[in-house]
Amino acid sequence: MSTTTDNGVGGSRNTSGEKTYKKTTSSALKGAIQLGIGYTVGNLTSKPDRDVLMQDFYVVESVFLPSEGSNLTPAHHYPDFRFKTYAPLAFRYFRELFGIKPDDYLYSICNEPLIELSNPGASGSLFYLTSDDEFIIKTVQHKEAEFLQKLLPGYYMNLNQNPRTLLPKFYGLYCIQSGGVNIRLVVMNNVLPRSVKMHYKYDLKGSTYKRRASRKEREKACPVYKDLDFQDMHEGLYFDADTYSALMKTLQRDCRVLESFKIMDYSLLLAVHVLDQSPKEGGELGQAGGDGKRPVAQRVLYSTAMESIQGDGKAAEAHTTDDTMGGIPAKSHKEEKLLIFLGIIDILQSYRFIKKLEHSWKALVYDGDSVSVHRPGFYANRFLKFMSTSVFRKTQTIRFSPSKRARTSIPALKSFSQEILSSQKEEKEEESRDRLGGARSLASLDGQVFGSYLRPDLVPATSSFYEGSSMGTISSSSIFVNLETQSEDRDHMASSSTFTLEDSAICLTSEQSTMDVEVDMDPDDGSVLDVYL
Repeated sequence: MSTTTDNGVGGSRNTSGEKTYKKTTSSALKGAIQLGIGYTVGNLTSKPDRDVLMQDFYVVESVFLPSEGSNLTPAHHYPDFRFKTYAPLAFRYFRELFGIKPDDYLYSICNEPLIELSNPGASGSLFYLTSDDEFIIKTVQHKEAEFLQKLLPGYYMNLNQNPRTLLPKFYGLYCIQSGGVNIRLVVMNNVLPRSVKMHYKYDLKGSTYKRRASRKEREKACPVYKDLDFQDMHEGLYFDADTYSALMKTLQRDCRVLESFKIMDYSLLLAVHVLDQSPKEGGELGQAGGDGKRPVAQRVLYSTAMESIQGDGKAAEAHTTDDTMGGIPAKSHKEEKLLIFLGIIDILQSYRFIKKLEHSWKALVYDGDSVSVHRPGFYANRFLKFMSTSVFRKTQTIRFSPSKRARTSIPALKSFSQEILSSQKEEKEEESRDRLGGARSLASLDGQVFGSYLRPDLVPATSSFYEGSSMGTISSSSIFVNLETQSEDRDHMASSSTFTLEDSAICLTSEQSTMDVEVDMDPDDGSVLDVYL
């Protein structure tokens, strides 16, 4: 059938040019998948519903499907094969949890031919997509299938607690035995709808070692870039505060779950649709695809990116429309409108002995913290840090909200400032009137005390210096004022004089050794004193 050798992992092509996987042609594999799942799911409907028990996770059912058919199986034109179903009751519960009815599951997988996708990764796995964009069928290695079996009880518990997650949703685990080889398959949710053109695709791990797309990958029509490419091409994806918070909380919760299962080396599959770049493509969202009888928008619960991060169902349903196809609205640093589709992939990598050896060897040659293979705890923290700082960012907008508080803030401030200015003006006018009245009252004292400014020795003695209600001192620090009334030494009094204005409560002390005081008389009013320092 094929000139290629079975390497146990990757796919190749035979002499006719058809892709093969473990010496099995792609067409034979797709036919066996549809026949096997059609038989097992149909047979499962006869079993009554009941609670999932611990032993249900380890049940394996097997059926032989010969090409000529049997009493239980239909005839087909593919080689004879045996079809195994792992934990059928447990996976039936998973499908019911996400609202997948048996008829819809069979219709999606068996009604139309499966679409083969090009493999973006280095694992060599084959990917098949159902015609209605609902499910992805992926070939997995023996170790990955074995690890998923062990993971099922914990996975069951996590889905019960939180069905809204960016982790892969597994709907079935199967194995096809044909020609002496085992081909293991897993059915998962589809993250990227075909009806939306993805302008950028990224496989992000949060590491830097060899995290750049190869030249061969860049030559593809829609290449899958990596971490260093994202940093070169984007300055982050900006979300509003609520969406950013919901997204980061979902990622944190999922990473802690993976860490508890000792899972590492997973990736975030991120696809970006630029609405501003292709308005025609944006207008075609939700049109092509399927057989025309069913809506293109995904029907499986919690399957879209927006549903996976929203806290309540109402908010998710409001955003999951034909316009967005379940994508998360975002903006680029250039203010371009975007739709983001994302999901965590490749979680079936546990930190086993081989991975420990791989990390130890790479850590000796390269920076141990930069390689992708690392301890689960460190890997989760590095993954989250990269996503929260380099990939996803919160929009910082200054909102001039038309709220009542905002509308009244500026007039209120203006009114308050006007009140302060008017009060200060009134105080100054009152102070000026007091000073004028006080000076005139002093001019009417007996003896005409201030009749002449050339006789400072005629200052009358007051009853007490502290009778004024307030005092203004001309100094930044405290000044001690001495009142000297010795009439014997009038020359000394001229050099050190104190004026006390009782009515206006202003005290002035002048010493020739420290400062000069100039006293001027207003020519218009002989009773007003102006003092300048």
